[in-house]
Amino acid sequence: MTSETIISIFLGVGLAASVGFRVFLPLFALSLASYMGVWELNGSWQWIGSLAAVITLGVATFVEIFAYFIPWLDNLLDSIAVPLAAVAGTAVMVSTVADLDPVVTWSLAIIAGGGTATAIKGAGATGRLASTATTGGLANPVVATVETGTALVVSTASIFAPILGAVLVIIILAVIFSIYRRMRPKTKR
Repeated sequence: MTSETIISIFLGVGLAASVGFRVFLPLFALSLASYMGVWELNGSWQWIGSLAAVITLGVATFVEIFAYFIPWLDNLLDSIAVPLAAVAGTAVMVSTVADLDPVVTWSLAIIAGGGTATAIKGAGATGRLASTATTGGLANPVVATVETGTALVVSTASIFAPILGAVLVIIILAVIFSIYRRMRPKTKR
């Protein structure tokens, strides 16, 4: 495995994790990076770097970000976004991984890309439901701001410093796991 392959995997994992916070923002970031020549995508995925894709994903990103600031709409979006995050996380991973056998690429994309995105989106959706239940939705814009900011930071780090992006993903997953463990009911043995 070459260093280019490893870096492309870090890029894919970082963007897949960002998909767990905002589905379109990391796709837009990848599209923009490809359009500007920062990252070269796999042959069949180069369309993501087209001007039409940049504009389409940019509009989708804008709409998604602002829709999450509407308390009743944010929970509805989460119900749609959980399965969409799995697909988008897988797609981001497939589009970025370089020089691997297709079976390995797709396996990695489904497990690391789709799995990471789904885990983060599921945890976020649960957090938003808790925020809605405890604050009547008043804290949801704060949750939306944190999620969007995290997606932006992790996407940017993944594109310009993929190793840092992967480290941020590990930290995020550790925090989510820690919160989950504290909230899980204790069982007696």
